[in-house]
Amino acid sequence: MTTPLLVDEVSDAIDAAAGTLFAAQRPDGVFDHGAPTSTLGTVGAVGALHFGDPEGSADLIARGAAWLARTQGEDGGWSMVPGQVSEAGPTALATAVLHLVAPRTAADRVRAGREWTRRHGGLEAIPNPEVVDWCRQFSAYAGWLDPRDMRRFPIEPALLPALYRRLFDLRMPTVSASALAEARRRPPTGFRRLPARWAGPRALSVVRQVYEHGGATGSWYEDAWVTGLIVTGLARAEAGRDMVEGAVRWLRAQENTDEQGVPEGSWSTGPPDLTSSVYATRGLLAAGYGDDPRLKPVKALLLKLQRHEPFAAFGSPPGFWGRPGTLGTGEAVSVLARLPGTDQADAVRRGVTWLTLQQDSRGSWGSCVRNTRVADSGPCPHLTAKALDALLDSGVPADDRRVRRGLRWLAKAQQPEGSYESVWFRMHTAGTSAVLQTFARVGLADTPAAVRARRWLERTRRDDGSWSTGDPADAGTVEETSWALAGLLAAGAHPRELLPGVRWLLAARLPDGGWPAAPVNEYMRHVSRCRMPALTQGLALRTLARYRQESTR
Repeated sequence: MTTPLLVDEVSDAIDAAAGTLFAAQRPDGVFDHGAPTSTLGTVGAVGALHFGDPEGSADLIARGAAWLARTQGEDGGWSMVPGQVSEAGPTALATAVLHLVAPRTAADRVRAGREWTRRHGGLEAIPNPEVVDWCRQFSAYAGWLDPRDMRRFPIEPALLPALYRRLFDLRMPTVSASALAEARRRPPTGFRRLPARWAGPRALSVVRQVYEHGGATGSWYEDAWVTGLIVTGLARAEAGRDMVEGAVRWLRAQENTDEQGVPEGSWSTGPPDLTSSVYATRGLLAAGYGDDPRLKPVKALLLKLQRHEPFAAFGSPPGFWGRPGTLGTGEAVSVLARLPGTDQADAVRRGVTWLTLQQDSRGSWGSCVRNTRVADSGPCPHLTAKALDALLDSGVPADDRRVRRGLRWLAKAQQPEGSYESVWFRMHTAGTSAVLQTFARVGLADTPAAVRARRWLERTRRDDGSWSTGDPADAGTVEETSWALAGLLAAGAHPRELLPGVRWLLAARLPDGGWPAAPVNEYMRHVSRCRMPALTQGLALRTLARYRQESTR
């Protein structure tokens, strides 16, 4: 029997979705939905093998070129993940690499890709300067651009580690490798000559520190695209040969296979074990599964993955999770603080200390480096809200100085129309919801900034009850609908007001009880996006659980 607020239907959906999540859990606790096969991962791998091991890896290069050729869209473009709408960055990069490694056999594909790029405004129309730089670099490799017209990757800032971190953030190893290659192929002259010579070993040391911090497994960040960029730079610089050889072995081992185990010539952009697991667990905890024994391995996994040594390359103290990163650390702290037991107390304390030391002087948080100057790494309203939530989950009071500074910054960071940005998720729904929930949690739901955020969410709801980016032309997604509903519920909206959105979520379910994931994750901000199924399921679970709770009060 249907209840006025769909409580029974929501409860059934929660149970089914929880079952779907647990079905994807590995014995080590990881909620494994697989790493997405990626155009950029494949471009990075093929380019690296071409420069780093052209003869020994000829078979991998040929398979990669064939995969890129057959995954080209009918319109001539490529997307981050095959089957999505074509995107400028992946198209320009895939086109250049195909021309580089298969100029004759892929000539028609290359012409179609270049025509797609021309129709969409060329490289300069790409709305991310960093991506423009990489596209121009690969265009120079393909012979379409004079190397003198490429962006100069400066090597001299490596002499000033603190400045170097703030200028390049997580991109330090990729920038360092490219700068080493440029210094080798176009040696600086005049007054730059001596500083560049001194900076070379420092830049190589940054690349090696990040490599060794990841266990010297052959990759950087377990990501084929990032690894490919670095290896291409090192190979062209004729530096770090041991790292190049290790990466070649890693790339060979990471090539994706089809259902029969046959290598298919593609690579992925990294296994999101940490982020997938914390997103899934947050959903299960909200849905009432905190005492479920299947979550015990998750606690063990998070305790194992916390890093207890500083990360010198990024100026990072110990106690973090991830690369290091605010998002992974904040989510891990929140999950551990909510899991039953006391054996995680020290890990939570260390995570809180890390977050405290990483708070910017302005009161915000970015992705990795404190006070970064990289726009796409912070300061970020969404990350700031996540860091504040982690502090509050750990027991830090709302009147604590760290919290008050963060809240003051959030009040100033609002967009004129009432929304908030996020560096990791597309457009504004994710950031607006996260900040609104944080405001409501500390009793600030009626402040001007919170009211404006709530009104933005209310007026961007689509006619079918769902939410998307805020642009009426974009279709609704499970992720953005879940974010918006959660934010409005936290801000005091009555469940009855949100019934259209809840009905939309229930209707969007897949036959297995889960939900379809949409490309809302910013891999390259404003340029390339990817899906994260565990995020999708976790968000929908948390939102429906909150809706059920509010509906039965």
